[in-house]
Amino acid sequence: MSTPAPTSTARTSACDVVVIGGGPAGSTAAALLAGRGHRVSLLEKARHPRFHIGESLLPANLPLFEKLGVADAVKAIGMEKWGAEFVSPWHDHTQSFEFADAMDKSMPMAYQVRRAEFDEILIRNASRKNARVAEGCQVQDVEFLPDNAGVQVQARHDDGTTETVYGRFLLDASGRDTFLANRFKAKRRNKKHASAAIYAHFAGAGRKPGKTAGNITIFWFDHGWFWFIPLADGVTSVGAVVWPYYLKTRGESSLERFFNQTIARCAPLSERLRHARLVSPVEATGNYSYVCDRTHGGNYLLLGDAYAFIDPVFSSGVMLAMQSAFVGADTVDTCLRDPRKTARELRKFDSTMRIGPKAFSWFIYRVTNPTMRDMFMGPRNIFRVKEALLSVLAGDVFGTTPIRGRLLVFKGLYYATSLLNFRRTVRAWRMRKHNIQGTDTAGVAAD
Repeated sequence: MSTPAPTSTARTSACDVVVIGGGPAGSTAAALLAGRGHRVSLLEKARHPRFHIGESLLPANLPLFEKLGVADAVKAIGMEKWGAEFVSPWHDHTQSFEFADAMDKSMPMAYQVRRAEFDEILIRNASRKNARVAEGCQVQDVEFLPDNAGVQVQARHDDGTTETVYGRFLLDASGRDTFLANRFKAKRRNKKHASAAIYAHFAGAGRKPGKTAGNITIFWFDHGWFWFIPLADGVTSVGAVVWPYYLKTRGESSLERFFNQTIARCAPLSERLRHARLVSPVEATGNYSYVCDRTHGGNYLLLGDAYAFIDPVFSSGVMLAMQSAFVGADTVDTCLRDPRKTARELRKFDSTMRIGPKAFSWFIYRVTNPTMRDMFMGPRNIFRVKEALLSVLAGDVFGTTPIRGRLLVFKGLYYATSLLNFRRTVRAWRMRKHNIQGTDTAGVAAD
């Protein structure tokens, strides 16, 4: 009797668009393209719900939720966020901003969300729109066929099955895994900014009263800044974004002890956490900012954090990811339906992708500068510059709101004030140069 041949664990499939990653960028793009009739395969290495940091959304997200058809679902899990509060140890007052005071009055609020719930809403929406969603499926290799004829993606499912997926177009939404950027050696650490994040969730943290209970609070301190993000279930996300040199002070301390010691360095935050208790493990991540040297190729796009990651001080990550997905979906749709327009559409995509990181980065590079702190803590609306600044904080950097001229005035005021305080400016420049010097964060992230 002959021995039967072993059962094959490999399979193949074909589609129009392969999406790597099921976070906000990938799930949004998959939903949009599937909704337009394209065959979409979304490959996500994890299984939802899964933990992710980055719980604070921006008002500019809300119109995107409406277009996706998930506005009610996000509202059901969200904590209303009407503004932001800044707390500085170098000033004798706190400063609050309300999104309703931005130039566009139609986006007065946003939400704080648990990302496990939020991301699951988005990926299930992609499935409802008829995208094929494969969770527990890790992409291992990609081959681009000659003459932009398509892509061949090798993936492994968590049951051991392997799969080859053929597609006409590829969207890399792999987040900070930066799948294609690593493959192409296209990822460049941002030499102008480097930091690391340590974070956890607390129950029983003190909150602001009434309508402001869900507002995010940013606490500056000597070694960086903290976020304080209230969530709808009573838990509060707290994280410290610190300069690399500060990590060297950890020594042999556990990560939890080091985090508590860091919180103790910020008296206003310590007071808000006086009756709170830790309800999650303390985690850390090397939070180095980076950008890739390209946004696309002939038949692939980089979306969201797969292209660039910037400091999260203005909560821009989810908005930039979803915005890139909307622009990316338009680009791919046109390229597939009318290949003659491919070059033009890819140029438009490239231009749009660079807008968001550029708009936020100017402020991020300077947010710990004493001149910028003074301007945030004592805002003036000369030539409506405060309204323009609030438009940036709301994420309104892609629309038709006329903020460009006002922001130029704001920047002019910043530079003029810096010159008037020349010695302080030079000291701050030297300190920043020291602060952003990289160091190995493995000792922190390993916990």
